[in-house]
Amino acid sequence: MRIRHACYADLPAIVAIYNASIPGRQATADTEPVTVAAREAWFHDHNPARRPLLVAEDAQGLAGWLSVRSFYGRPAYAATVELGYYVAPQYQRQGVARRLLAEALAQAPSCGIKTLLAFVFAHNLPSVRLLEQFGFAIWGELPTVAEMDGRCYDLRIMGRRVAAECPS
Repeated sequence: MRIRHACYADLPAIVAIYNASIPGRQATADTEPVTVAAREAWFHDHNPARRPLLVAEDAQGLAGWLSVRSFYGRPAYAATVELGYYVAPQYQRQGVARRLLAEALAQAPSCGIKTLLAFVFAHNLPSVRLLEQFGFAIWGELPTVAEMDGRCYDLRIMGRRVAAECPS
C-alpha cells in the first residue's frame, strides 16, 4: 500500500469512500450521500504544500484518504488544521488510517502546521483510540450537538501540537 497526494481523478473514489461511512453514523454527521460535484470546491481547497489531501492505494484502488483542512479561516489560526480521514469498508482494521495519519504527521512541519485537530464522535472509539496512540488528547467535548435518527451524539475535540510550544 502506498500513500500519495490525491489527484482530481481520485475524487469519485474519495466520495464513494466517504459515502460508505454515512450509514454507520460513526464517522460523519452527514446523513445523506454527497456528490462528486458537491465536493469539487473542497477538493480544490487542498494543496500538497500547505493543506494536503492524501490517499492510500493498492493494486485494487483507493483504500482510504486523509484531508488536512484549514481551521476556522482566520489568520491567527494559519498553523492549525483539522484532520478528517475515512477508510473503505473492506480495508478497515488493516492499518490504513494509521498509515495515513503517520504520513500527515510527517508532512506537518513542512506544511507550516503546528497544531492538528480532529473532531470525532465520542462513540467512535476506534478513531479515539487511534488518535490517542498518535499523541492526541481530548481538548474538549460538545455534548449532544449532533442529532441523527432521533438520537443525540457528543462531539469530541482531539488535538496535538507538532511544534514547540508557543512563546509566552
